[in-house]
Amino acid sequence: MTDENRVLSGIPRQRNRPGWARSDPIDELARELDEFVAAAVHPDEIAALLESDGLSDDRIRERYGVEDSFALAERLYDRTPRRHPEPAGPPADPWRIGLLGCLLRGVLFALPGFAYVLGAPLLAGPLDTGGLPAGTRTLLAGALCGWAWNQGLAHRAYSWLGLGDRPAARRCLLTGAPAGMLLGTLVALAVAGPGHPAQVAFAAGQSCYLGASGALLVMGRERILLAALGPLAAGGLVSLAHPLPGPAALALLLTSLTAVAVLGLLEAAPGIRDVKKIRDVKKIRDVKRRGERAGTPARARPALLASLPYAVFGLGTGVLVLYAALGDLLAGGTGHGVPSAVALTLSMGPAEWLLYRFRSRALAALRGSGTPRAFRRATVLALAGCLAVYLAALLALALATTALQAGAPGQAGPRLAGLLMLGVVLWTGLLLQSFGAVLGATAVCCAAALAQTLALALHAGRPHLVALVVYTAAAAAQSALVCHRLGRATAHR
Repeated sequence: MTDENRVLSGIPRQRNRPGWARSDPIDELARELDEFVAAAVHPDEIAALLESDGLSDDRIRERYGVEDSFALAERLYDRTPRRHPEPAGPPADPWRIGLLGCLLRGVLFALPGFAYVLGAPLLAGPLDTGGLPAGTRTLLAGALCGWAWNQGLAHRAYSWLGLGDRPAARRCLLTGAPAGMLLGTLVALAVAGPGHPAQVAFAAGQSCYLGASGALLVMGRERILLAALGPLAAGGLVSLAHPLPGPAALALLLTSLTAVAVLGLLEAAPGIRDVKKIRDVKKIRDVKRRGERAGTPARARPALLASLPYAVFGLGTGVLVLYAALGDLLAGGTGHGVPSAVALTLSMGPAEWLLYRFRSRALAALRGSGTPRAFRRATVLALAGCLAVYLAALLALALATTALQAGAPGQAGPRLAGLLMLGVVLWTGLLLQSFGAVLGATAVCCAAALAQTLALALHAGRPHLVALVVYTAAAAAQSALVCHRLGRATAHR
């Protein structure tokens, strides 16, 4: 080994750069945490990471020469350019839903109308007050009571399902549905009086169906309900062409009603075992006091009064729909407004799908909008598009049902305009309800129902013109509520 290549012991090697020229420790830390710091939206995120790594303020002052973790986080945040990574794949859309299932629910809402065709022998008799067909007042009273009760009951059951407690939802339906059936029957009896047992029996069957079918729909058993309504639908279609004998029609009606009632009971029956288990617990009084059900903490228990606005909303919208169905009779005509009622009922299928569609487009607007104004504009455009599609569907259904019913008055002028405005009221009300803004929708719908009732009672104008004015005002009010509330990004959390 030559002298030039020999390294003497004790003599240090030559350094590449002097000690005073070493890199800034904050820069080294920034390079080490580059991915996290670049994606941070605020220095506090970086401070939380530093503290979680065990860097105390003393060590930060000694090593980096700054006061504390927040000061160091601000230095790191300022020295690192922002780079927010895009998702690896297309973002998930929790509001995507199939159209076929929603259309099926719309058909399920309309099929029970055949019960009034098959059960006509039970409603024979002199005309009711105001020239209405026999039994109309009795059935309307029971229907309104059932709609209101089952709207509130469905909301409470869905609240339990939202908490992941399916047994509690079944127990809710098991106790609430029979109570609603009894209440609807008693209301119908009070309106009809003891001298009309056939009308009361029909109203009792109506209340039974509303409670049992509501339980099946809440638990997602649409296909089972459709199968149970098969005999009723078949008999109704046949009777439209050739009236069936009275006993055969009643047999088909009772067959479907019995099937729906039994299936509804079987769906809610598992809740019976849960009730027995709770009763066998030694500390049942403490459990009741804490509000625990099936392991659910009391703080997570849905408030009973929270379902009340939904019940009142069902009552208000029910009154508006019934006025639309009885519009021709109220105007002194002979039509029953069946096409309008059927069109509104069938349109609930597309309406449900469009509610999901709006939520999906609003979620996309949240991702793609850079300013609150841009998000508000995108939301209003989505609202206008979905509402236009719904009104087009409602218009097509109204024209189709009018053409299919012989002798029905044409859907033109104030009648058709009022129906479309009522469609706006219903769809925007459901939209507000889906966002939890049920109080505003309930107030508008109930005010519209009360105004229409007073106008008709005081004979303030032709029923169709009164309906058009009331529905237009309600539609404008609810559209303003929707734009005001849903134009804010916080409403879509």
